Amino acid sequence: MSAISVGQAVVLGAVEGVTEFLPVSSTGHLKIVEGLMGIPVDDDAVVGFSAVIQVGAIAAVLVYFFKDIVRIVSAWGRGLANRDERYHHDYKFAWWVIYATIPIVAVGLAAKPLIEGPLASLWVVAASLLVGSGVMWAADQMGRHKRGEDDTSLKDAMLVGSSQILALLFPGFSRSGATMSTALILDLDRVAATRLSFFLGIPALTGAGLYELKDALGTGAGAAPLVVGTVVSFVVAYASIAWLLKFVAKHSFNAFVVYRIVVGVLLFGLLATGALSS
Repeated sequence: MSAISVGQAVVLGAVEGVTEFLPVSSTGHLKIVEGLMGIPVDDDAVVGFSAVIQVGAIAAVLVYFFKDIVRIVSAWGRGLANRDERYHHDYKFAWWVIYATIPIVAVGLAAKPLIEGPLASLWVVAASLLVGSGVMWAADQMGRHKRGEDDTSLKDAMLVGSSQILALLFPGFSRSGATMSTALILDLDRVAATRLSFFLGIPALTGAGLYELKDALGTGAGAAPLVVGTVVSFVVAYASIAWLLKFVAKHSFNAFVVYRIVVGVLLFGLLATGALSS
């Protein structure tokens, strides 16, 4: 028997697609919905399933930003072959994404038992939602929003990329929330911060999904739910990306901050009253 049914996979795929790139924590929302549906959030198959369906969301990024990715990868290839091409920002940016992924990979491998064990608790999710909300609000207020995507540097990429570790260790903090907040503190404008978050998420999330695929299939997460969840995640994530880029061009992150606080407080209430198991 699969740990997750096809019907549950549809719901979880939709939740993943909506929340993966919004700064509200996809991992936190998946754990909350899993808990409400009676799915054990610390089950190996469930943890693997959650990581694998992220690949659907990442595929949406690859499709949505296909031209940008081709441009960056092409510049990287030209730079490897021709020294004169290495001055190009896209060539440098490709390396920065690679460098910025190293910290989260190292921590992910070293802290895997904690991430899939004690830190998977919904109490951690609730606390991280609230703490992350404060960080996001402060970052949006502090940032001067004066730097665009072409103004990014290796320092920016490393700091923003490393901030993904917060979401890795504390589900509920939000990978998008952590990376966008860090970028805002570095004075990037909201659109540049959002796009940088997307690009830095591609290798980290793709790697996590592929790494977990074998374990997910081998511990009870059936192939059919995995496929369905991933496809639903892709479709919903594509629409979510398009909406978010339009939204941040004209609005602050305050709506997300308020939403996170509401969800965090409600989750604490459900856990405290025993209506939801941690």
